[in-house]
Amino acid sequence: MPAERPFLTASWTEMLMINFAVSGDVIARLAPRGTEPDFFDGEAYITVVGFMFRDSRLFGIRFPGHSRFEEVNLRFYVRRRVGDSMRKGVVFVREIAPRPLVAATARWIYNESYVTRPMRNGLHLAGVSLAAGDGISYEWRTGRGAKRCWNRMAGRAAAAAQLPEPGSLTDYIVEHYWAYVRTRDGGTAEYRVAHRPWRVAPADAITWNCDLAATYGDTPLAEYLAVPPVLAFVADGSPVQVFRGQPCEAEAAPAVVPYDRQHGKRSPCPPLQTVDPFPPR
Repeated sequence: MPAERPFLTASWTEMLMINFAVSGDVIARLAPRGTEPDFFDGEAYITVVGFMFRDSRLFGIRFPGHSRFEEVNLRFYVRRRVGDSMRKGVVFVREIAPRPLVAATARWIYNESYVTRPMRNGLHLAGVSLAAGDGISYEWRTGRGAKRCWNRMAGRAAAAAQLPEPGSLTDYIVEHYWAYVRTRDGGTAEYRVAHRPWRVAPADAITWNCDLAATYGDTPLAEYLAVPPVLAFVADGSPVQVFRGQPCEAEAAPAVVPYDRQHGKRSPCPPLQTVDPFPPR
């Protein structure tokens, strides 16, 4: 049997992940059928991820003007029972990209909630790999006329990047290799995202300046983004392979019970800072 061919190949790099606590009941209501909230030490989380798409190809074909661009997405965490094991995955609530073809393809193939917005980045790297002191920022524009504004997320690597500590909150956030999406008929599909483990570093000098109504106003998660994050870190990223989605077999919805991994203490988060040391280029 021939090996499965990825639908999308790319490198996801210069990643900034800002994480917030959220009500598990809200995640349970949003979770696609057949999935349930994936808790860490009894709590649920959502993450805003900013990163660069590089060398993006569909079935090995590079499309002019669409191989390098920014993306910012909002995701939450679920799990699904497959046989005797639990498969951990993410659900994307909103994905922002500056290329209309990217958004249209993702909506068509995966039924993902992509929108197109003008975007820009500020990458301040000392070398070819992520190092302490490197700065990352992403911006996207919302609104029109007097309501037009640039939204911004930014942070600085506070240490050298390394593999996350097993059992930590950071490890929980990055170790997901499946994604789930609600299909147009109300069912659920899953698709696999293959990549090597990412090296991470805590982030300081955090900026989170977002018009929540304009960016996330149609989701009940917006209110949870209005408070300081509980954790922020950067990741080096890696080449990735994204495979075609497959429908999930219908299963009875499981009871929502917090899942305590009995792992170590939660990673600390540096306080928010009002001075942004990395202005956009």
